[in-house]
Amino acid sequence: MARLVLLSEGFNGRSYELKVDKTTVGRVSDNAFEIPEASVSSHHAEILLRGNDIVIRDLGSTNGTFINGEKITEAVLKPGQTLRFGTIDLRLDTGDAPASASPAGATTAARKPKQNLDQTVIIPQGVKLDELGGAGGPPNLGNTTGFEKKSNRGGKIFAIAVIIAIVGLLGALAWVLFK
Repeated sequence: MARLVLLSEGFNGRSYELKVDKTTVGRVSDNAFEIPEASVSSHHAEILLRGNDIVIRDLGSTNGTFINGEKITEAVLKPGQTLRFGTIDLRLDTGDAPASASPAGATTAARKPKQNLDQTVIIPQGVKLDELGGAGGPPNLGNTTGFEKKSNRGGKIFAIAVIIAIVGLLGALAWVLFK
């Protein structure tokens, strides 16, 4: 039985078995396969079982649907390929060993290596602070934290300009009235 195995950090080990002809995938709970992650649209995609093919159809998602890094609107997903909804990576696992038979006369170099689909690879999201280049630690901000109150210099200049304009208008009005 075909199943989708989540590979992204925080979801690793979780899987969804494809049992029905049409499975909806999205962030909200009314989907058959709910993935509660902000980069996944509320109704992101649908998975269709068409004979031996598993078809992925994007439902106009914000962050797109990708198979092996290529953006798709509708495509057939093969065992072992990586599927991505937003920033969440999944792999199709059919439970079958990949076909290793080659046509007669094929050379050993032309054969693809056998993949082990039972291994789950954790794909981390984002970058950790210590992985950034530089001194190996957080940046030195001196005595600041980055959360200080910002200067209101522009507001002060605007207030002074308004007061000058009002005084000027009052002076012109007084000049006209007492002329």
